[in-house]
Amino acid sequence: MVKPDTVVRWHRKGFRLYWRFRSRSKLGGRPLTTLDVRTAIHTIASENPTWGAPRIHGELLKLGLEISERTVSRYLSRSHRNGRAAQRWRTFLDNHREAIAAMDFFTVITANFRILYGLFLIRHSRREIIHFNATEHPTSEWVVQQLREAFPETAEDQYLIFDRDAKFSIEVHQFLDSSRISAIHTSYSSPWQNGIAERWVRSFRNDLLDHVIVVNEGHLKRLAHDYLRYYHADRTHDSLDKDTPRGGRNRSGVPVSDCRRFLAWEGSWEEAA
Repeated sequence: MVKPDTVVRWHRKGFRLYWRFRSRSKLGGRPLTTLDVRTAIHTIASENPTWGAPRIHGELLKLGLEISERTVSRYLSRSHRNGRAAQRWRTFLDNHREAIAAMDFFTVITANFRILYGLFLIRHSRREIIHFNATEHPTSEWVVQQLREAFPETAEDQYLIFDRDAKFSIEVHQFLDSSRISAIHTSYSSPWQNGIAERWVRSFRNDLLDHVIVVNEGHLKRLAHDYLRYYHADRTHDSLDKDTPRGGRNRSGVPVSDCRRFLAWEGSWEEAA
């Protein structure tokens, strides 16, 4: 009626169902952790993301909840506490927004297939570009010179976020230390930690670079100069309540609704119809 392999497969499947039933019956073994204890573990862990199992276990004992430290550790591993790192990072960004700037590189391919490196610094509070420049040969000395132009004076209580690019070498860190600027490194393979800078690169590409072919370094700088005038005065942002980085009025003082529109594919300005 059936093949021997089918009978063996049925038997193994039946045994799995049987063992699952025995495991759920809880006829013996370790007693279940009550719902109140599980809720207390998750509540303490969510409200204190830097606490580990020993600290939470001690708090539970103070509350009169008898549970082993190993059980607490097991429940913490199930709660995906690695996600708390993103919450702590967002809290840091929110609390120090007025004093945070970000720095990053991006690449541009020219008409003759040469690679240009654009460096920019953006301030978190108003999404304002502090400094922009481009070069074909980025070195640590060149980066230090750009930082001197961006921060001509000592910027105490200022944070600068950047990744672990080799171009941000020891000379860059020495300059930041001498200027009293705190260097904040992003983690490896974590561009989301420098999300505001990454988002600006996307806007720069969507609004400008996707519509033009850059000829050389000077051409890129001229295009970027025109774009930054538009970006600061006329481009609205959702995070700024539909306002612009320089405020609610453009350079001529007219409302944003009447401002001029930047045509990225032509690299020019045109009066909005």
